[in-house]
Amino acid sequence: MFDESTLEEIRKEREEWEEQTLAPFLERGERKDRFATVSNLEVDRLYTPEDVTDVDFETDVGFPGEPPYTRGPYPTMYRGRTWTMRQFAGFGTAEETNERFHYLIDEGQTGLSTAFDMPSLMGIDSDHRMSKGEVGKEGVAVDTLRDMEILFDGIDLGEVSTSFTINPSAVVIYAMYIALADQQDVPREEINGTLQNDLLKEFIAQREWIVPPEPSLKIVTDTIEFATSETPNFYPVSVSGYHIREAGSTAAQEAAFTLADGFAYVEDCLERGLDIDEFGPRLSFFFNSHNSIFEEVAKFRASRRIYARVMSDWYGAESPESRRLKFHTQTAGQSLTAQQPLNNIVRVTIQALAGVLGGTQSLHTNSYDEALALPSEEAVRVALRTQQIIAEESGAADIVDPMGGSYAVEALTNEMEERIMEYITEIREMGDGSVRDGVLRGIEEGYFDREIQDSAYEYQERVEEGEEVVVGVNKYTIEEDTNPDLLHVSDKVRDRQLERLESVKSDRNDEEVTAKLAALEESLKADENVIPPTIEAVKTYATMGEIMAVFEEHYGAYKKKMVSQ
Repeated sequence: MFDESTLEEIRKEREEWEEQTLAPFLERGERKDRFATVSNLEVDRLYTPEDVTDVDFETDVGFPGEPPYTRGPYPTMYRGRTWTMRQFAGFGTAEETNERFHYLIDEGQTGLSTAFDMPSLMGIDSDHRMSKGEVGKEGVAVDTLRDMEILFDGIDLGEVSTSFTINPSAVVIYAMYIALADQQDVPREEINGTLQNDLLKEFIAQREWIVPPEPSLKIVTDTIEFATSETPNFYPVSVSGYHIREAGSTAAQEAAFTLADGFAYVEDCLERGLDIDEFGPRLSFFFNSHNSIFEEVAKFRASRRIYARVMSDWYGAESPESRRLKFHTQTAGQSLTAQQPLNNIVRVTIQALAGVLGGTQSLHTNSYDEALALPSEEAVRVALRTQQIIAEESGAADIVDPMGGSYAVEALTNEMEERIMEYITEIREMGDGSVRDGVLRGIEEGYFDREIQDSAYEYQERVEEGEEVVVGVNKYTIEEDTNPDLLHVSDKVRDRQLERLESVKSDRNDEEVTAKLAALEESLKADENVIPPTIEAVKTYATMGEIMAVFEEHYGAYKKKMVSQ
């Protein structure tokens, strides 16, 4: 970006600045011996053109909406329309969550995001012995299509975009949503939303699984194949780094492991014979946004650049839509503190701003009380208003890639790209040239566990030693502060949910249910796409647990092997 003579002149001027201007101030000392990001990436005092000598504007930076997409996937970005404001919601029964959905829509939210309770996430019904004490506690309980009907009562599926944060049992929720669209006479090609459905990430970080990794991968590919032809405006997988970061990874590990998972899905689809420029545009991603604002912006920009290059060079993608990395961002739940919870509003604002400056397509802002309980209505409103203030008042949405050209951000983007690619290359080598096989091997051998656990341990050490400051926890502490009003989910939720489940079972045609579950089992034996028979099963009001039991019976339950560290 600069010729050698200009760089030489800048070097001389910097040396003079260090000797004449900086040195006297350094004698007074600096507030820390070492400056680093949350991920422990050391940052320099000052960045100049010397730090971006390897940056080529055309190939590395470019223009938004064009390869390498460093500056954003679309040319107008937020000048065209703002990111989707998609607040996570779900608790208790379908009725209660439906009420929260309508409240958020009335307050200006532009997309729904559904949280499920633990039994639903794990593919068991509310009347299962393992569900006791968990029904409706950390999300909404969904046992049958009847719950889905109530959940979206008064909401037109042809008008709303809905995200579903669910993984091992995502196939059932996707089938229920399609069945509901059929009920509403909404053409399948018009439904819009995102299914998280990232099973590989579960084995790496979040630890929610039912069947082993390889059949889990097959189910994800089934979903991608079906969605490409039947629900082309619906994203069938959201490859999720969020939970990898929440487990303790660094920013570079989060991006690398997430992109590797994405490439694993691509390779599996290609092996099935799918056209990358047909399914590629429907792949989406989901990242965390933490406190180190410049590191986060660099992570997002580097990830877009890597994705565009790899999709083209490794997998032959030609369509721009297949090369654009499109992602949702959520602020860092792990950063929220139970101490002085109102401080979390500031943390979330910084993290949300990083997501916007990094070019996210949709955003969830955590509520300030989430370290204590499910978010209250007031806390949810503050979280949504945080996004709206950034969009409407800050000016951050008015300039496309406003951090582009910053010596610091461009240098950090390059450094982040290098660190991410080192991991991806290592994973690919583990799979003898296949990222998919490398990911599967890494899961089996505990590679991801070790990498993330080491990073998490190092971070906690820095916190306990005071090197990493957490305001209100290890610095600026007080005896006691505000006690916010918290949302409490009544234990009566389970009773109401069990009554509905019993009612559904008594009203349905059991012979139809048995026949459709048997058809699903036959499709598994024939190695066919599982989505069509799953849709037919949910339409008979077969339960979540009954359907997932068919998968578990066929593939077996996954039990993770203990791996020495």
